[in-house]
Amino acid sequence: MANTTSAKKATRKIARRTAVNKARRSRVRTYVRQVEEALAAGDAAKAKEAFIAAEPELARAASKGVLHANTASRKVSRLAARVKALSASANA
Repeated sequence: MANTTSAKKATRKIARRTAVNKARRSRVRTYVRQVEEALAAGDAAKAKEAFIAAEPELARAASKGVLHANTASRKVSRLAARVKALSASANA
């Protein structure tokens, strides 16, 4: 348990940041899941729409430090490739 006043304040700040970061991480997961579900259903239009919504959410999480920049970039890249492949197979 924190003893000094500054340590107690730091504990309160950490709790607030944790709550904010948890919410941001949850939002990212929701958006990514929507893309995954559209891909699994084979709905190219819905997958593209969901991906367009998910991409800035991943970038925002990376800029806020919730995700590492490379992790966000990798996720965007892999989702984009899958959406593109689904669109190509739907058009073929």
